[in-house]
Amino acid sequence: MSVDPAVAAAIQSGDLPASVTADYLMESRDRPAKIAILSVGVLTAIIVSLRIFSRWSVRRLYIDDAFAVCSLVFQVAFVVIAILLIDIGTGRRLPYIEYVMTPSQTKTSEVLDFSAHLIYTTALFSSRLSGLAFYRRLCELHSRLSVAINCALVFLIAAYLPQMALIIFHCNPVTALWPYSWQLEYADYVCQNWGLVYAVNSGLSVLCDLVMFAIPVGLIRTLSISPRKKLHLYLVLLPGVLVIIISLVRVYLVIEGGWYPVGSWDYDPMLAIENAEIGGTLIALSIPGLKPLVDKELSKLGGLPPSTERQLLAKSHVLRVKTAVTSGTFCDPISLVKLAIRAQE
Repeated sequence: MSVDPAVAAAIQSGDLPASVTADYLMESRDRPAKIAILSVGVLTAIIVSLRIFSRWSVRRLYIDDAFAVCSLVFQVAFVVIAILLIDIGTGRRLPYIEYVMTPSQTKTSEVLDFSAHLIYTTALFSSRLSGLAFYRRLCELHSRLSVAINCALVFLIAAYLPQMALIIFHCNPVTALWPYSWQLEYADYVCQNWGLVYAVNSGLSVLCDLVMFAIPVGLIRTLSISPRKKLHLYLVLLPGVLVIIISLVRVYLVIEGGWYPVGSWDYDPMLAIENAEIGGTLIALSIPGLKPLVDKELSKLGGLPPSTERQLLAKSHVLRVKTAVTSGTFCDPISLVKLAIRAQE
């Protein structure tokens, strides 16, 4: 394995501890982290684009779609900054950051990390607002659930503001830097522990995910429908379980990186997990919006004339909605939820 010129220069300088070898400094998780980040980013962009096209095809764009697009823009910005952070070397072994990276590179990485996590926090907040807007539209006929959604909105805002404040005001005086103990700037600032700030923010993020998870659970539990239909609704409305698992993995990585000797070694996986958290939330909330596109493509396979197709689909939809609660037949989940709520008012 060839030795990076920067690593070779650091070794020749004689500043490295005797226990730090060239092989240790050359260890890297950069490539798999990049692949994971770009793959999730591309997949999310495709799903959200299909969602918007699907909604646009039936001329039904809503505020939740606007929030989803905003979240996607934030995610693209996060992906770009994450790749820059990886290329600089922020996810390499801690001695690499101390002895191989230049002081300028280290400061740049700190500013980029600061910016990335402001964007990450805002992207999650925007995607959760998209979810709340969707649930609000779904529950417009149920007053108690509407109140619960309003309470959830207050909670999300109450969590987002301190998350942003902890990042912005992590040092006194305020700075985008987060100096290591060996940097000259370390004496100029009094800073909170990196791990503590991100652990608190991760904990708040998990709580927000649980709140978002609780809304569809509460919605489905209010419906007087068969267990089979409830299972169908759970499968459509509750893929957020995966997002909660991703959030918990981030908590683990933050604790590992903030208080254990591995230090920066978990930074690349953490960036990949954070991007997966944004992407997973957007994908989970976009799946129900793909239904008009799926219906359209399925109708093309049937080969019916457009006018006949629309008439048959409309008649079929009316029949399914009228019989959905009492029969054992399939009904699309959003119509079923709205009808069941209306029946219980």
